[in-house]
Amino acid sequence: MTEKEKMLAGKIYDTGAEDLPAKRAEAHRLCTLYNATSETDKKERAEILGLLLPNAEKSLYVQGPFFCDFGENIKIGKNFYANFNFTVLDCGNVAIGDDVFIGPNVSLLTPVHPFRWQQRNIRFKEDGTPFNYEYAKPIRIGNNCWLAGNVTVIGGVTIGDGCVIGAGSVVTRDIPANSLAVGNPCRVLRQITEKDDIQELLNNL
Repeated sequence: MTEKEKMLAGKIYDTGAEDLPAKRAEAHRLCTLYNATSETDKKERAEILGLLLPNAEKSLYVQGPFFCDFGENIKIGKNFYANFNFTVLDCGNVAIGDDVFIGPNVSLLTPVHPFRWQQRNIRFKEDGTPFNYEYAKPIRIGNNCWLAGNVTVIGGVTIGDGCVIGAGSVVTRDIPANSLAVGNPCRVLRQITEKDDIQELLNNL
């Protein structure tokens, strides 16, 4: 099993092995290039994003700045929108459904580091290359979800279809479909129903 296969399988892997550092470096280069490219240069931005996110539908909009570790481990469905400072550490697989809205400063974080510093700290190979041991857990976000500003989703979490995650939430556990969930740690407040129709809300102002 290669180190990449271990990484995607949720096993402990060597972050400095094989071509993983080169793949991260290339993704970081493309992120920097994308973030420096004006919104008015739509064709160039689309080309860069196509290289960075090869497993995303074309009908996506990423405001930028955008940051990821690999890009190729992120799958994104149709009609995706991400606001400023979207960060995805995709050491594990990240699957995002159709019609998902991402607010500013949202982070999807799949890596898990050891709690004991003796196992967590940076090490060095004989040639001086730094590395550490970690593992990753996948993140899944269903269709028709909205993650508001400053939401953080931790590895291993599945957010069901139709959810709204309130601003500033830290999602550490699965959220069932059609839930309004908020807080740190994020908890379900209630189900979203027809009573949440925007016209109903406006009529009650």
